[in-house]
Amino acid sequence: MNHPINQSAAHALAIDRLEVHYQGITALRGVSLQIKQGEIFTLIGPNGAGKSSLVNAVTGIVPSTGSIEFGGREFNRLPSYQRARLGVIQVPEGRRVIAPLSVLENLMLGREALGARKGDVQADLDRVFALFPILAERRQQLSGTLSGGQQQMLAIGRALMGHPRVLLLDEPSLGLAPVIIADVFRAIRRLNEEGMTIFLVEQNARLALETAHRAAVLEQGRIVKQGEADVLAHDPEVEEHYFGQAAH
Repeated sequence: MNHPINQSAAHALAIDRLEVHYQGITALRGVSLQIKQGEIFTLIGPNGAGKSSLVNAVTGIVPSTGSIEFGGREFNRLPSYQRARLGVIQVPEGRRVIAPLSVLENLMLGREALGARKGDVQADLDRVFALFPILAERRQQLSGTLSGGQQQMLAIGRALMGHPRVLLLDEPSLGLAPVIIADVFRAIRRLNEEGMTIFLVEQNARLALETAHRAAVLEQGRIVKQGEADVLAHDPEVEEHYFGQAAH
């Protein structure tokens, strides 16, 4: 478990009655969540529950109704690039690095999220390379030739180049070997210890609940449980449904 969160901490994200509809299908049904500044909040649930739809709604990739507030500001009508420039930045499921570009070129693309905000390029690169030394070694290598784990590190590093205030991670352990998963989650904990707010969607429910401060369970587009992560980790229904196998 990470450092304790001040219970009076301001909400970084406040989601209220959020709904997402795809061609007549309702993916999210009145979802309400509050993510506190400086915490790791995790969302678990079965395949098809709407987890990625929620992340994509927050970052503006898919349209939604309801309210999303960031730092007390309603931003549900803003386009996705403006949300990123405010500091709400997603690491997508499947990593989606730009294969023909080098590691360094992918990282530099992440700076587009800064917009008018300023950043020291070398300091930002140094931060990413300190977190993931393998990226420093392979900075000139084409991203498409990296291993899956290295691509996940690159995807996180690219997001960090945009100075996220809230980092949204969609299934960061998916398809990775256990030793690489451990490295990735070590980096996630370190970022949070440095003060970053993290919204984690994760197929490995046990690992997610061990990592997070608070959590919610999403099933069929609805939040069915939420609370302290260590409490949910000992909930009999959560143990029965999500600890026997990876819940994706």
